Amino acid sequence: MSEVKIGVQDKPVLKEWIPLSIQHVFAMFGATVLVPILTGLSPSVALFTSGVGTLLYILITRGKVPAYLGSSFAFIPPIIAISASADFGMAYALGGAFCVGLFYCLVSFIISRFGIGWMDRLLPPVVIGSVIMVIGLNLAPTAMNMAMTGGSGNYSLALFSIAIVTLAIAVVSSIVLKGFFNVIPILIGILGGYLFTLIMGAFFPAYDIIDFSGVKAASWFGFTKPVMPKFHWVPILTFLIVSLATIAEHLGDTLVLSKVVGKDFYKDPGLHKTLAGDGLATSFAALFGGPPNTTYGENIGVMAITRVYSVWVIGGAAVIALVLSFIQKFGALIQTIPVPVMGGVSMMLFGIIASAGIRTVVESGVNYGEKRHLTISSVILVIGIGGGMIKFPIASGLNFELSGVALAALVGILLNLVLPKSLDDIPEETAEQMIQDELNK
Repeated sequence: MSEVKIGVQDKPVLKEWIPLSIQHVFAMFGATVLVPILTGLSPSVALFTSGVGTLLYILITRGKVPAYLGSSFAFIPPIIAISASADFGMAYALGGAFCVGLFYCLVSFIISRFGIGWMDRLLPPVVIGSVIMVIGLNLAPTAMNMAMTGGSGNYSLALFSIAIVTLAIAVVSSIVLKGFFNVIPILIGILGGYLFTLIMGAFFPAYDIIDFSGVKAASWFGFTKPVMPKFHWVPILTFLIVSLATIAEHLGDTLVLSKVVGKDFYKDPGLHKTLAGDGLATSFAALFGGPPNTTYGENIGVMAITRVYSVWVIGGAAVIALVLSFIQKFGALIQTIPVPVMGGVSMMLFGIIASAGIRTVVESGVNYGEKRHLTISSVILVIGIGGGMIKFPIASGLNFELSGVALAALVGILLNLVLPKSLDDIPEETAEQMIQDELNK
């Protein structure tokens, strides 16, 4: 393991502390503000709930886990679906998100009592990986619509060229750049695409799409009025089903962070503590109109590169995010980012999410030569990507609807529970005994 420069509990001197924290703000910024932009929430509120959520997480884990919490991409599909529904709206989507945080806390309690063996049975890699693939691929049409039409539905070559340039900058940054810059390709892509649009807009009217009037009109300081959550069992159930996949994602992130830092966070402070911290942060975010939170791999990457694991540095990044969230002109400036620029980085980012699902099944050794695994994965993918839906009336003017990621995850879990285990899933000694028993009959 590489030499540790600053340990988890170590507080750096101020002249090092501030720039180290700013690095983490850069790492989380692009993805954290992208989620609210895609879902119609406020980027300033997302920064606020991200900062407070991270501080809550540090408090719950007793300052032992240096993890930064940002906006979760896994909940983009249900937020968009519920907020666009004629029966519900954004307030009900936030209500579902609030209950997700409480559900995390419930699972945390169960883990503290019974361990995590039951989760391995409920959510094996073939289910987790396939659902993660669905999350990324389900968002692909959104990315392409933003890139080609700017969200208007009318194709524009100028807008698509902005998206392609943005994508190219992000891809080159990811592959060519080294060190810290290698972990912020999304932010570099956004900045590069924004600059390209400004330059082209000075010469060609079709590219003049950035409007700074909102920045001029915005106050210097203030706070965006939050959307208060409302509750109904349909959106709550939808979010809870999706949360099964994000809980599994949390387990993976915590394991990776443990390997990077060289400490077993599953044992100290305990997986139940890290999950409870994530849950309380998510419920808090929903109360203030922000998207659900999750631990960020981007910030884990920064720690792996710098070998600075200080929880004080992470806390400093959270405080900086809080300060930025109250600068209204900064929030208005974020809102000026052109839609095709966000579409360009989304083309890469959503693909990375899908690829993470492929990586999950590959690294877990899922055998697709086994029909059981092939069946589970195939059904999840077709239902999730193909727009599968269960919909029926439950009251006058109100429908129950389960679709996309939530339906795919539910079907995958049920298939995994009911399909018989194959010999490949049974220990070798047990399998041999079963074969011998059959021969003896």
